[in-house]
Amino acid sequence: MLKTVNILNKRARFDYEIIEKFTAGIVLAGTEIKSIRLGKANITESFCEFSGTELFAINTYIEEYAFGNQFNHKSRSERKLLLNKRELKSLARSVQAKGLTIIPLRLFTNEKGIAKLEIGLCKGKKNYDKRESLKEQDTKRDLDRIKKAFN
Repeated sequence: MLKTVNILNKRARFDYEIIEKFTAGIVLAGTEIKSIRLGKANITESFCEFSGTELFAINTYIEEYAFGNQFNHKSRSERKLLLNKRELKSLARSVQAKGLTIIPLRLFTNEKGIAKLEIGLCKGKKNYDKRESLKEQDTKRDLDRIKKAFN
């Protein structure tokens, strides 16, 4: 049985309004996937960028594998994302025309043990939007506490 890995980017949901989600494969080296399966990755500061017609995840941190020798990978490097040509064209069009950003939301392994990256087409929130989402979280938390007290 494979242990599933689920690394979230909690900051993205706070800073951005997610418009559309896509699941993309990642091109990784051997030691990179081993580090991901150990849960030694971080995607909070990363973003996605087009280089020509290809999409790359920039500033994604995958810790060096402890048992890797001279063939170990760099911890921060560009990693190519694998999407359909149709999805890539629509993403490129919306990023150019509407000024949206592509942010990694979740790094996970599927049932076959293959690493996938869930990316979101996002629009940046203003400060008042962030305060509104914090207010909603507080009221939801208070309601949950009240419900728990009466049960």
